[in-house]
Amino acid sequence: MIQESDINCEIEALERYIDRFPEARLLVIGDIIMDEYVWGDVSRISPEAPVPVVDVKQETKMLGGAANVVNNIISLGGQCILCGVVGKDRTGEAVIEAVRGLGCPTDGIFAEPGRHTSIKTRVVAHNQQVVRFDRESRKDIGAESIEKLLEFISGVRDAIDGIVVADYGKGVISGPLMKGLRKLLWDSDIVLAVDPKTGNFEYYEGVDVITPNHHEAGAFCRIEIVDEDTLLRAGRKMLGDLNCRSVLITQGKDGMTLFKKNGEIVHIPTVARKVFDVTGAGDTVISALSLSLASGMNLKPAAKISNLAAGIVVGEVGTSKVTADELKTAIRKR
Repeated sequence: MIQESDINCEIEALERYIDRFPEARLLVIGDIIMDEYVWGDVSRISPEAPVPVVDVKQETKMLGGAANVVNNIISLGGQCILCGVVGKDRTGEAVIEAVRGLGCPTDGIFAEPGRHTSIKTRVVAHNQQVVRFDRESRKDIGAESIEKLLEFISGVRDAIDGIVVADYGKGVISGPLMKGLRKLLWDSDIVLAVDPKTGNFEYYEGVDVITPNHHEAGAFCRIEIVDEDTLLRAGRKMLGDLNCRSVLITQGKDGMTLFKKNGEIVHIPTVARKVFDVTGAGDTVISALSLSLASGMNLKPAAKISNLAAGIVVGEVGTSKVTADELKTAIRKR
């Protein structure tokens, strides 16, 4: 039987690690996106086509992609640097200004001529997403941009505890970039964590932790994950094929499962009571997990922390973030 004193000790231990978040220094590299939201109501169907007519009430813009990971890390109390590429356009300028407003350095963000800064526009009515349209470039960034990114990371390497690779398939994360990144880190204790994108898994060999959802894991392993057996097969295969330290497969309403290189497998049930919007949930998972690991936490409690953080964010509509105080409250409730 689990004693109340044991539970209290675990709560206190987790809270102590959260109190260390301000000492952790992370660098996030990946695809920078601007998330736009058009909020409104629907009361009729268009006479022109069988589609809803949205009466627009409000429009908002929020940092998305790798920039939302930074937003989450800072909200949790951590220190962060954003590294990536935008276009030479007004949206790119707006992104840099918004990142600077978070208190995050922007000298690791480079503008590439001829590139369009990624914009995802979501139309939301009555707390439901009606449609999304994207304006972006998905071609790989140029060799010159890769060189600039690696040179920047080399210059700050000794001042960081971890690196988060936030891959959204928009062209920043590539084989040459990851090869250069691993070369920079080979003799360091810097944690390397990856939020992956389907089709790019061959880039992530040898990382410390990778956080695919069950669809991404299944696609990589060519295994349809439908039950515990297929989940276990996929997790073990990914560990072996990528030769990484750990794999954390997120499964939506079914929680998440941690696979460690030593063979240990830990299932963590979901804590979300209501799910309004999963937008940004993956950003929250990788942010909380990486910050926990950079603060000295072991993989298992770090995964629990990330699960709690995800449970908070899916209860909100629109890309959201979690604070350290909210995380502590969630720990005490559980």
